[in-house]
This record gives sequence, structure tokens and C-alpha cells, in this order.
Amino acid sequence: MSYIMRDEVPVPNGPLSDAEVASFARLTQKEIEEIDAAVLSCAFARWRKVAAVVGFAMDKLAAKFPQFSDVFYAERIRVLAEQGRLESQGDLSYMRFSEVRFTP
Repeated sequence: MSYIMRDEVPVPNGPLSDAEVASFARLTQKEIEEIDAAVLSCAFARWRKVAAVVGFAMDKLAAKFPQFSDVFYAERIRVLAEQGRLESQGDLSYMRFSEVRFTP
């Protein structure tokens, strides 16, 4: 039996944990910029699922920032979209049902 994506029930991104909020508060501006640069490096000019961008960014940064979950990276994508550094489509509250790309 093949898996059909349209039958999947959307699950919203969870909230950041208290530990993640505290860890983020301790980051320097340079570290935040490093995280955002890694996230941006995982996006393309064509649409890409937020979940994919999150996964690739986590792979790049897991050794340096192991305290952060996929929810943290999805939140950084939301911030980058709000800043106009990424263009988004879909509801970014659902990383598997939204997409981002570089702003054209």
C-alpha cells in the first residue's frame, strides 16, 4: 500500500521547551547569525518543504547546538520569513505543510 500525503493529518509545530528558550536567551548575536545563515543555506530559489530545510539545518548545526530541536529551527524559519529573508507559502505553524524559498 502506498503512502498518500493528502491523507496525513496536519500536526502543528509544538512550542519551544523552557530549556530551548533559556538556551536561546544565552546565545550571542554572532551565534544567532550563524544559525540563521545555516538555515538560509538550506533553502533554495525554488520552493522547499520547511521540514526539509529544518532537517538539513539541524544536520549542519547538531554538533555545535545540540540543545535545539526541530521546533527551534522551524521558529527561526518563521522569523526569517517575517524579516523578508525567506518567502513562505502555507502555514508555517505546520512545518510539513509549508514551504519556503529565497525571496526573489
